[in-house]
This record gives sequence, C-alpha cells and structure tokens, in this order.
Amino acid sequence: MNNLVTRTISGIIFLVIMVAGIWFSEYSYAALFLFIMLSTMLEFHRMTIAPGRHIWARVLTLVSAVTLFSTIFLWQRFGISPRFILLSLIPVLLASGGSIFEKVKDDYITVAYAYTSFVYIALPLSIASLAVFRDGVYDGTLLLCFFGIIWGSDVGAYCLGCTLGRNSRKMCPKISPKKSWWGFAGGLITAVAISLGLKFFGVFSFSLLHSIILALLLNLVSVLGDLVESVWKRYYDLKDSGHIMPGHGGMLDRFDSSLFAIPVGTIYMLIFNLI
Repeated sequence: MNNLVTRTISGIIFLVIMVAGIWFSEYSYAALFLFIMLSTMLEFHRMTIAPGRHIWARVLTLVSAVTLFSTIFLWQRFGISPRFILLSLIPVLLASGGSIFEKVKDDYITVAYAYTSFVYIALPLSIASLAVFRDGVYDGTLLLCFFGIIWGSDVGAYCLGCTLGRNSRKMCPKISPKKSWWGFAGGLITAVAISLGLKFFGVFSFSLLHSIILALLLNLVSVLGDLVESVWKRYYDLKDSGHIMPGHGGMLDRFDSSLFAIPVGTIYMLIFNLI
C-alpha cells in the first residue's frame, strides 16, 4: 500500500511537471527537455560505463547533446541557419580522444556507450522541437498528444494485461516476463481510441486515417522502446535505470517508450506534411 501511494503521488507530480512544462511556453519546454535529456543520458552512462572511466567522452557527449537540442530549438524558434546544427557533431566526434590517454585500456570498448547515448537519447529528444513549432510559433499541443497516446497506451496495456494476460502467452518472456499479448492488444486499442477521441474533439486537424495510423505507429514503436530498455537493464542486471522518481525508477524508465515514439511520430507528420 505504501508503495502504491508513493507511486501515485510521484506519478501525479511527474504528470503536472510534464504538462505544465510543455504547455506554458517554449522556454519551459526547452528547460524541461534539456533536464530530461541530461538526466537520462547520465543514467545511461552510469549503467553502461564503469565509474571514473571515459570522463571526457561522457562530458563531450553531453555537450554535443545540449548543442544539438539548442541549435534545433533556435532554428525552429528564431530561424537561425540549420547549418549550426553541425556544431553538435564536433564534441561527439572528439569524445573518444581523451580515452586513449587512460592508463587502463581493458574496457576501452565501453567508450562506445557514450556515442550510443547521443544517438539513443539526445537525437530523439532533440527532434521533438520539430513537432512544437509552426513557422517560429510555439505550440506544444501535438507533443502533449503524443505523450497522451503513449501514456494511455501504457495504461491500457497494464489494465488488460493484469486482467486477461496473467496466464496467457507472453510477448518476450526472456526480456520482459510480465508483457503479454493481451497487454499489447490493450495498449493498441487504447492508443487508437485516444487518437480517435482527439480527432473527434477537433484537436487533430488531419484525416481519420492519419489519426489511426499515427496511433498505431506510436504504440508499436513505444513497445519496442520499452523492450529495448529492458534488454539493457537485463544485461546489466538492473531493476531500474535510476531512482529519481520514487516508486517509478529513473528517467530512462519513464522515457524509454518516448525515445522511439516521439521521433517516429514527428517524422511521420513531417513526411505527410501534417505539420
């Protein structure tokens, strides 16, 4: 019961911060996402790289991440040249340089995880800026809709998985033993239902077909993102990626699905000229 209360309070605070940060202004959005990005990357570094090792690689990767997010944000908000985005590549390209001077090189291969964090975390979260600006004007509605579909899908998967999926066939028993096909179906149905609701109430201005396809895409890739993080944690024998959220784990635990869903949803919208 105490754990349930802790999870509930922590979840409500998380939800309020997320909605307020995205809804209030472009600057609160930027501050929120930079915090999420850096926190998630630090968790990933702690999980994959031994303490005290590859410090320069880790620092330079974080610098590249901040530069990437900032330049994309400034391009979308103020119209600076997208050429400045290339600046983000300089620190990450130099990231492994300091590691060659380390006395102990028996784990040199782990420097690759610093690069992985840039592609796995920084790039997807930076792409979110392409979903919140229209000709320099900020509007966080679409991004909130993305999160609504992703989070709603999680709730639907949990509810149907707990009721019908306990003794049914599991999706990936060796990776995530609790995930069942019933839970997957519940998440898929909930995602489509939320997207149709957003279309019905006029939040989505594009067609019904695009609303359904978007929901299906977000659900499918969010499940993939969840499973990918489960592979990382199982490999390192961890239950949670961190402890920043009492009862929920770390930031990577909260945004594993979004790291796949946000860029895929944004790219889909851009390809079909829906934003």
